Amino acid sequence: MEESLGATGLVLNEPLLWEQGRKGRSGFSLPVPDVDSSPLDEKLAGEGPDFPDLSEVDVVRHFTRLSQWNFGVDSGMYPLGSCTMKYNPKTNERQASLRGLSAAHPLLPVDLSQGVLRMMFDLERYLAEITGLSAVTLQPAAGAHGELTGMMIVRAFHKNAGSARSKILIPDTAHGTNPASAALCGFTPVPVKSDEQGVLSPENVAAVMDEATAGIMVTNPNTLGLFEEHIREIAHIVHAGGGLVYVDGANMNAVMGVASMGDMGVDVMHLNLHKTFSTPHGGGGPGAGPVCVRQDLEPFLPVPRVVKEGKKFILSQDFPKSIGKLHAFYGNIGVIVRAYSYILSMGNELKKASQLAVLNANYVRKRLAGVFHLPYDRPCMHECVFSDKIQEQYKVTTLDMAKRLMDYGFHPPTIYFPLVVHGAIMIEPTESESKETLDLFVEACKAIAEEAKGDPSLLFEAPTRPKARRMNETEAARRPCLAG
Repeated sequence: MEESLGATGLVLNEPLLWEQGRKGRSGFSLPVPDVDSSPLDEKLAGEGPDFPDLSEVDVVRHFTRLSQWNFGVDSGMYPLGSCTMKYNPKTNERQASLRGLSAAHPLLPVDLSQGVLRMMFDLERYLAEITGLSAVTLQPAAGAHGELTGMMIVRAFHKNAGSARSKILIPDTAHGTNPASAALCGFTPVPVKSDEQGVLSPENVAAVMDEATAGIMVTNPNTLGLFEEHIREIAHIVHAGGGLVYVDGANMNAVMGVASMGDMGVDVMHLNLHKTFSTPHGGGGPGAGPVCVRQDLEPFLPVPRVVKEGKKFILSQDFPKSIGKLHAFYGNIGVIVRAYSYILSMGNELKKASQLAVLNANYVRKRLAGVFHLPYDRPCMHECVFSDKIQEQYKVTTLDMAKRLMDYGFHPPTIYFPLVVHGAIMIEPTESESKETLDLFVEACKAIAEEAKGDPSLLFEAPTRPKARRMNETEAARRPCLAG
């Protein structure tokens, strides 16, 4: 490989602010007080937070240096399969920072919130149109929160029908949070094996479907990056048994504007706005995981709901079958605004975004075929999954190659997931990356594969260029440092 994005550069260590502070330093000057001073109560004297004394340059350099340790999608390619770290257009940030939105208080009266409420109302309808479903709630504050909401709706539907159901079918290619979301709602997760093509077969679903089954949770496209081509037949089997079809819509970025989930027989699905609609990745929150449902499930959506009365938008609690509130307010409105901005900016080009995401993933798949083992050698959707089977003979693992990629200037892809592939390497380039960037990434992967043959010690010691070196994985798992 002739050139690499990786560089040694100037890497600066940075102590804690409390280690840098010295008594008497100050980064600002208080204005002269225009009121008489008053001594603190003797009981409070000497108490208070232990803030370090710092000059302005101390503070500026500290946070600048910390920012240079970060790697984000604004820095370079983020090929994290299943996490869809797609680029967030800066116009979204402009709209989200508009004072009427960013400074809106959740307790403002309805008359002073018409703009926000209309935006929410319209976004619900845009998402319904994109998914092919009838109604949407924006209330869930994360993807996993959306999963939980979907399962609560499934439970409420069966309870309302007087049907006691206790099981949820979950494919082995589903996202890892799916079983937890089902279990939290009192369901027992029942695993369903995918077939030799990496997708669900109607026969496998029919074999475990019974009158105790409340529904199935399908990730489509699944975590192997493959479209569940039998989804309509599977939906028919589940519906015939009285169950509901829930789709984890985390991978909607592959089929947005191309396929209708409603036409596939989907009853409930959640969307991760950061994965498909270019909002920031939650990282613990706030995020957004809207839930879309078919028409007869609309009464179960959480409250309050945005409804239109004449020309006025209000937040209504008048839905007696609702599963109730998920959190106190729509506190993740800043995330929702970004998705709204993205959809309005893109319009019909949303379909092209999905097509380019699929094209990029298949380009990487074809160029790396034979470099890494391809367990499912067939066209993929938004991501492709390799394994370390070829490199095993050199005692090189997926982890070794992921660490070495950092020396070449690339954030590693998702590794060891999905669990159905031993030593999985899951790559998702998204639609944002150019061919030139993809070529650099491919050449880095090829160079690493050659190193694995010739001098694997380079991989065992990686990474050597970033500030942080390779940790002891076993020690980190057994004795994690939780001090911060």
